[in-house]
Amino acid sequence: QVQLVESGGGLVQAGGSLRLSCAASGRTDSLYRMGWFRQAPGKEREFVAAIRWNDGYTYYTDSVKNRFIISRDNAENTGYLQMYSLIADDTAVYYCAGDRDYAMSTRSRNYDYWGQGTQVTVSS
Repeated sequence: QVQLVESGGGLVQAGGSLRLSCAASGRTDSLYRMGWFRQAPGKEREFVAAIRWNDGYTYYTDSVKNRFIISRDNAENTGYLQMYSLIADDTAVYYCAGDRDYAMSTRSRNYDYWGQGTQVTVSS
């Protein structure tokens, strides 16, 4: 089992930046892919970005391209989501997720491990 704990959420003005962290513990040798998802009130959970743990390959949903950067620190078993130019539509609870599969996936059902979520609120 892998445990994931997010941190770094908060309240920020539109145009501002935040960096989310996701610390992994437990059987981290079985963590091959990490993704970030978000869920706004009344909406379904949606994919934001993902990174392959071994080679750093990344993938983003179109709405965050050129604004968000996903990265990881293998030595620290920590993933990051750096968010720039935040807009009101970015307001949501952000979840990090992990899986033992190398293949990139944007589907939440393809991730076995989930953090508890961290709130990001962007004021306009």
